[in-house]
Amino acid sequence: MLPTIRSILDLAVVQEAGPVLLGGQGGLDTPVRWVHVSELLDVTGLLSGGELVLTTGLELEKDPSQTPSFLRSLERAGAAGLIVELAGQRNRSLAALRTAAQRSKLTVIALERRVRFVVITETVHRMIVAEQLERVEHARDIHEAFTQLSLESAGTQQVVEQAAQMIGAPVILEDLQHLVLAHAARQLPVAELLGDWERRSRSTPSSARTARAGQEQWLHVPVGVRSQLWGRLVVPTPTADDDAAAMVLERAAQTLAINRLAERDQRDLSQQAQAGLLSILRNPRGLSEADALARAGSLGLKRAPFYLPVAFRAPALGNLAPESTPGTKDPLAGQQEERELLDLLARRLKSMSGSALTASIHSGSVGMILALQAAQLEDATLDRIADALIAYAHGGGTPWRIGVGRINSTLLAAGAGIDEAAQVAEAAATLPGPGLPFYRATDIRLRGLLTLLRNDPRVQQFAESELGGILNLETNARDRLLDLLGHYLESGGNKAALARNGYLSRPTLYSRLAKLEELLAVDLNDAESRTSLHVALLLHHLRSDQP
Repeated sequence: MLPTIRSILDLAVVQEAGPVLLGGQGGLDTPVRWVHVSELLDVTGLLSGGELVLTTGLELEKDPSQTPSFLRSLERAGAAGLIVELAGQRNRSLAALRTAAQRSKLTVIALERRVRFVVITETVHRMIVAEQLERVEHARDIHEAFTQLSLESAGTQQVVEQAAQMIGAPVILEDLQHLVLAHAARQLPVAELLGDWERRSRSTPSSARTARAGQEQWLHVPVGVRSQLWGRLVVPTPTADDDAAAMVLERAAQTLAINRLAERDQRDLSQQAQAGLLSILRNPRGLSEADALARAGSLGLKRAPFYLPVAFRAPALGNLAPESTPGTKDPLAGQQEERELLDLLARRLKSMSGSALTASIHSGSVGMILALQAAQLEDATLDRIADALIAYAHGGGTPWRIGVGRINSTLLAAGAGIDEAAQVAEAAATLPGPGLPFYRATDIRLRGLLTLLRNDPRVQQFAESELGGILNLETNARDRLLDLLGHYLESGGNKAALARNGYLSRPTLYSRLAKLEELLAVDLNDAESRTSLHVALLLHHLRSDQP
């Protein structure tokens, strides 16, 4: 922290000179950026703001009537304060200064005895330089700490805890729907820290830069990359030094963004060749069918009349997004599970005299293009693979979920279907219960798709935009209106049927539906509006129920 006028007055060299406060007591805690010695009566062009001006006041002694204009010039220049040495019989100067100081906001101090200004300037400048050096060293410590966390691909919780420790205050990471992804409470009870969080957070507007905002004056910083923001870090309590806290928050936000990108780009190096070909087949860019078959054949895929895209997803990794998991799974452990799956699939295919291209396509997901000699063999082949995975899970292994794309007669078309199969598998991994042996797109339906997309910031923004008029209300009113909207949409927009079912009397029902239309700024009679609201409501419930 920069020295203040109060701390400078406490210096021994100043106390020995007999300081007397003439005016501006409210500015004693003003930080001093530098000390400037001058005998000029107009220093407007010499100061840049924040300086403590020292003067003997001899020019004022010649013409005390210039004292008010002198103080005004210091105020215009942004001076932090004024110290005037009035040793000896300087009654005229003292009287003029006291009168002018009482009419000015500037802090004015008179010294009754002589003092060596050079001692004051050296002492204060040493304090300022020491503070600047301390900030540089602190910035270096922050940089080193978060750089190490980036190199280690540290989990979200670890990054948040490091930030809280460095700031000495609670830190919270939330997503765009104001749901808490990770927090470090420090000494504050968690119930107090997170109590009524969504309402409090919604009343605190976000900004594109580090700032304090809202009724509780939260210090917050956005998290993400430029236009792809996906959350924000918040310090909901006062800090000892906002500048230092902001520095920590910004580095923590950068680390979270970098680590998230790194997690998305992980690939299984042990399957590099097949993973590379699968990647090309998903986006062939001019690759011919003959070239694709040749490359796939060199990796063990036999030519067949049909090719089936399949994907495998681990529920432990798919059930929660990486940013919402306090104890994110060790990436090395995830890679080991993928290797075990690849070995298991290879053994099962060998026992069936089958062939396939199989490789990790991204963290927690494995892709496959399965060669089939007949379309009728599709379900039987998938059942045998599923049986092997079920037995593996019963033995303590990972309970992988299987997503299946559409069967194709060309390898390129099957390669293009890998992403569809992966999406089905990822959605299936979020569904409760033991589930089906394998899933197709027709099995996951809309709820499954939304479960897959619920952590996408763009989808979250859609839900917020559609339901914002209700979500910004207090909890009780919001829940009642959301329930009403849900019942209305489930009834297919049939108001008469909803009233007949006894939910509300017709006048009350119509009145509340009109209120809904007003808050949501939509026409509930419009089919497209109801569809959008139904999707947004499903997303809201999925996010609210997320572990």
